[in-house]
Amino acid sequence: MLQAAGAFCARLSREYIPNPFIFAVILSAVVYVLGIALTDSGPFQMVEYWYGGFWNLLSFAMQMVVILLFGHVLASSPPARKIIGWAARLPNSAGQAIILITVLAVVFGFISWGLGLIIGAIAAKEVCLQAKKRGIKVHYPLAAAAGFSGLIIFNCGFSASAPLLVNTDGHFLADKIGLIPIAETIFTPYNLIVITAFLLIIPMVYRAMHPAEADTEEVSDEPVVEAQALTGSTGIGSEATTMQRSSVEFGQSVHVSPTGVLTVAPPVLEQNGTEHAHRSFAERLEQAPPLTWLVAAAGLSYLGYHFATKGFDLNLNIVNFILLILGLIAYKTPTAYVDAIDEGIRSCGQIVLQFPFYAGIMGMMASSGLVSIFAEWLVAASNQYTFPLLTLISSAITNLFVPSAGGQWAVQGPLLIEAAHKIGADIGVTVMAFSYGDQLTNGIQPMWMLPLLGVTALKAREILGYTAVMMMVAFVIFGVGVTVLPLLFT
Repeated sequence: MLQAAGAFCARLSREYIPNPFIFAVILSAVVYVLGIALTDSGPFQMVEYWYGGFWNLLSFAMQMVVILLFGHVLASSPPARKIIGWAARLPNSAGQAIILITVLAVVFGFISWGLGLIIGAIAAKEVCLQAKKRGIKVHYPLAAAAGFSGLIIFNCGFSASAPLLVNTDGHFLADKIGLIPIAETIFTPYNLIVITAFLLIIPMVYRAMHPAEADTEEVSDEPVVEAQALTGSTGIGSEATTMQRSSVEFGQSVHVSPTGVLTVAPPVLEQNGTEHAHRSFAERLEQAPPLTWLVAAAGLSYLGYHFATKGFDLNLNIVNFILLILGLIAYKTPTAYVDAIDEGIRSCGQIVLQFPFYAGIMGMMASSGLVSIFAEWLVAASNQYTFPLLTLISSAITNLFVPSAGGQWAVQGPLLIEAAHKIGADIGVTVMAFSYGDQLTNGIQPMWMLPLLGVTALKAREILGYTAVMMMVAFVIFGVGVTVLPLLFT
């Protein structure tokens, strides 16, 4: 039954889900037409509203780029890969392998969505490779789907976009709701119960979807990496190259063939057997760990001061700063971290392109009056008890068109806050209901799967069926979490 449901959802996704940027363009056109039809705004006025908001989210867009980039780089670091390599050898069956991948993705997704996404992808690949070496047949597309689980729970954790944003000074809704502390969102009892339920149930769901051994599609064999002895891992594609290069000593010659074979030549030696010392001052600076230690020490001292004086207070800036400092420590030298940043920046292109369009949509909705109209519709269809569930559903639907929690909150946040004020709903619960809905339909929205697909060398259609089935179970968990559980703790 679960396999049939997954295949059906995969067929739908292949037919109807285009590139995520197309969603941004289509939604812009829809809001433009609605603004003309439902308000007094004229055609050119709507264009003015669109451009008026186009650049209003640049700082927020940068925060989103940074959280993905720094999380990506930290997850690809040599220490992280060593931990994953060790864990990959633990499972003794296909079911155990799927459970391990899911748990890793969920746990690290709770810490940071960028971290969970990349660690989930690397874990899926490494666990399947290790299992294949030991004669354990693990269905690779299902493993990759399990590795995406962090993106279905991240809005409950430390990198949740809307909950952290509304606890950040100067956020764009501060004049309406002020600052909402994470004690009223992420660290509420009902949210912690939701996280626990997800962690216990979803791995079992993925395990139940594993096909029979005869139908299992195993991971393809990795190319032989001649630097394996140096790095301690067979590596994964371009990320492996980043890791291996960061582990190469100065003076070693590195060559990467088109097939992925990395050859490391020994250092060039002088006649007396010592390493060639012809390094410029600039090269010595680039390879100087003390420079990294200096920045790390300053960063750690500030973090200690922040948490000592403000308690466990998280916002987007603090989370990003933590990821930066940990990444610098993991890579040891400045140039190794720079190389990793250069490699990871390619995963951020969609954010840079799409956020101005989301800001333009927000500008049209706010300036034309569409926000108030939609808020009145939502209020008319709900009461203070049903409002959270309707918020979750509306957020889940909107996420299909605005596949970014930050961009979506920019578009939908003003609407939901106005509706919550009118109906007397709790703002913290409203923020979490939005967050649950936004992360839910990531299971059928392929935008954030792009980094995972790059690591696993799979296509979205190969895993969307499994993530769609998981999404249906997650809807029950989140629905109960935002409707029933908050009532028990008020």
